[in-house]
Amino acid sequence: MSESGFSVSREERYFEDYVAGSVHEFGPVSLDETEIVDFGKRFVPQPYHVDAELAKKTIYKGLIASGWHTAAAMMRVYSDNYLSAVANLGSPGVDELRWNKPVRPGDRLTVRVTVLETRRSSSKPDRGIVNSFLETLNQDGDVVMSMKMINFMTARRAPAQDANNTNQNEGGA
Repeated sequence: MSESGFSVSREERYFEDYVAGSVHEFGPVSLDETEIVDFGKRFVPQPYHVDAELAKKTIYKGLIASGWHTAAAMMRVYSDNYLSAVANLGSPGVDELRWNKPVRPGDRLTVRVTVLETRRSSSKPDRGIVNSFLETLNQDGDVVMSMKMINFMTARRAPAQDANNTNQNEGGA
């Protein structure tokens, strides 16, 4: 797995290191038939996730991973490579989750993350908000899953005070 595109390691990465417009790619990760069936049996017991023979008779014409299994695999790659090990404060959620194509046993998945926007929190200036677009791609380059992710990160340093704002607040005019 790679630290593609970052100038610092996860252990040194803070809000300031996430740059709008930058693209980072990580992986690969594969899901084998046993993992797909085990996850399906435990969490999403549909024929196309748990039984290779029954799956042949479905619209998918074979066994496929649950979208939630694909999301879990993506999250592992995302957590191990993209998220800061020292500054990540969690996420309030994801938007626009899409499962675009089935993931089949043996598919090699990579995760491509594009930083859409970063902004300093107005209520907590010691941290920022990073909005990213995540795409999970198979070995053919097809997007199998996508979503928009929001993460809170601590900043390496507090923002510089604007001299004019400081003077206005101190003098009380």
